[in-house]
Amino acid sequence: MTEDTGAPDPGDLPAGIGRPATRALADAGLTSLALVVQRPRSEIAALHGVGPKAVRLLEEAVADHGLIWAEVG
Repeated sequence: MTEDTGAPDPGDLPAGIGRPATRALADAGLTSLALVVQRPRSEIAALHGVGPKAVRLLEEAVADHGLIWAEVG
């Protein structure tokens, strides 16, 4: 049996984005890079808790995994 610490499961999100960003993404149902890239970058950046550093680290992780971020509209 695993202990529930109340912290969101970060999936394959980069650890360096920080807990506020990880929590904001999890609250939006975005627990993996594959889910993050389905939303426009501007939507991710607008989430409370996701700052410029988190966006930069997400962009790097997206590129490292060969994923492509969704385009706006």
